[in-house]
Amino acid sequence: MSQDNNKLPDLAEVRQEIDSIDQQLQELINQRAQCAQQVAQVKLAKEGEEAHFYRPEREAQVLRTIMERNQGPLSNEEMARLFREVMSACLALERPVKVAYLGPEGTFTQQAAIKHFGHSAISVPMAAIDEVFREVEAGSVDYGVVPIENSTEGVISHTLDSFMDSGLQISGEVVLRIHQHLLVGENTRADKISTIYSHASSLAQCRKWLDAHYPGIERVPMPSNAEAARKVKTEWHSAAIAGDMAAELYGLKRLAENIEDTPDNSTRFLIIGRQKVAASGDDKTSLMVSMRNQPGALHQILEPFNRHNLDMTRIESRPSRSGAWNYVFFIDFAGHVEDAGVQPVLKEIGDQAADMKVLGSYPKGVL
Repeated sequence: MSQDNNKLPDLAEVRQEIDSIDQQLQELINQRAQCAQQVAQVKLAKEGEEAHFYRPEREAQVLRTIMERNQGPLSNEEMARLFREVMSACLALERPVKVAYLGPEGTFTQQAAIKHFGHSAISVPMAAIDEVFREVEAGSVDYGVVPIENSTEGVISHTLDSFMDSGLQISGEVVLRIHQHLLVGENTRADKISTIYSHASSLAQCRKWLDAHYPGIERVPMPSNAEAARKVKTEWHSAAIAGDMAAELYGLKRLAENIEDTPDNSTRFLIIGRQKVAASGDDKTSLMVSMRNQPGALHQILEPFNRHNLDMTRIESRPSRSGAWNYVFFIDFAGHVEDAGVQPVLKEIGDQAADMKVLGSYPKGVL
């Protein structure tokens, strides 16, 4: 290789090129924002005050396309996250999306809300999962974000129970990689910790680590990880288990990082809203099915999925409120209610079930 080919590029020239590209990006982003404003004008003219500016199926399609055409060096997910923020800012020009989540500030649920809607969405903390449902039902917010299952600890029963009494629709999902840290206030000494606070699910996710490192320390469940972090900020004898967002928000020091027992620990969250979502091309459907208390009831649910070759991705059961030993089944499967192959399965199950409710068809999580 010649000496010229080995010569490093001139730093000033590279920086000048970066400045030129930044200017082009800025101009293009503003052009995109102007297009978003035009979309808002068209929707308002056609639909008036009932116009829906956020379309889950459209955003999922755009993000998938971005990932498919990406050629690097940025990863597909990193590129999609950048566009997620651009789309969030442009949507805010039309009308900011207002989102309720399980609070207080700094929870993993807020982190999931930001991951799904971007930082330009208006996020509103709620004290409990059922309050998130009520805020969405009342129209005080556009959407809600609630946890549904953890890869280590399983289903979140409070969320499933809330669906029994709700007419809301699931409009999306987001999976969040969960990293748990042991956090303390600035005046806390590691050898003086007598209490560890966290959400019950997080305490369970870190059980083995706690048994090995703090076997005799009291573990106190809290309504949320963020609430635990806020509590220990002013205490000198306690620690909290929480994530990055809570640590930064409350200015806590990390005594230990990534203490979750399972390396791939993740939590799945659902986006709940009032409108049905059109097909995006790669969707899931969630059902709630009440079966009569009789032999073979579970088989009657499962068999149509197998016969029609529909991929069931999850099934959970909860005690029914209609009588002892009756159960409600919550089912997720691949496909949309508008798909021709899905409709026969829904009809068969509906004919056999005591009750069946479609909780929603929605795009599979992209990010």
